[in-house]
Amino acid sequence: MASAEGLHAARSRGRNTRQLVHEVLRSRIVGLELAPGSAVSENELAAELGVSRTPVRESLILLADEGLVDIYPQMGTFVSRIRERDVASAQFIREALERAALRDAVGRVGARDVAELRVLLAAQEEADRQSDMEGFFQLDEEFHARLMAVSGHASAWPVVGQAKAQLDRARRLSLPMTQQMSLLIGQHREVVDLLEAGDGDRADESLRSHLRLVFSDVEKIRAKHPELFSDEDAPSRPRRDSARRAGGGHRVTPDGSAH
Repeated sequence: MASAEGLHAARSRGRNTRQLVHEVLRSRIVGLELAPGSAVSENELAAELGVSRTPVRESLILLADEGLVDIYPQMGTFVSRIRERDVASAQFIREALERAALRDAVGRVGARDVAELRVLLAAQEEADRQSDMEGFFQLDEEFHARLMAVSGHASAWPVVGQAKAQLDRARRLSLPMTQQMSLLIGQHREVVDLLEAGDGDRADESLRSHLRLVFSDVEKIRAKHPELFSDEDAPSRPRRDSARRAGGGHRVTPDGSAH
């Protein structure tokens, strides 16, 4: 839910405003609607979302704790640039949980589970044919969540989702640049085939290779768009003359360019 309309509808159902604003802003950052390095205006966001500045400010503090924004007193708030250390940490958490879950899935996966996974694979192939990268990204999320559910650890998927926000920004950048949806779908299919065959060792190795593909992708993205990344553990202070407001542009477009 990244729209103001969705926020208002959820508020009418009694949901917490700060939580909803946090979800909207987090979705925009992870989805690259707000690109790394772009400025965020509390006033503009509050006006756009139809809320006071308080929930926006509180949400930005939460996002700073997640490493998704950097707040500079007397200067402003900026979407954090991607730090490879953060991507590596997120990948470590994701890989540990997903591979552990996959090992538990071997021996307990049923025909219905395999059929549901193959339905997702077919939908991914259709997204590839339609060059629907956003649709594929959502189907990819559903596929990995379903793998966790097959193992009996569906409740662990939100933990993975919370941990991998930095990783998801890199993944979303990689799809339009690498044009490798077919490769990813093939890797998904291999995991399902090996899981169905009960070959846990090979399924684990296949999943490991699949999840680590993001590291080579990050190298390619950084070579083309170094301005979206930061080498430093602490964020570098942006220049005033380079700041752009959240409502004013700096978005990563489908071809992988930043505007």
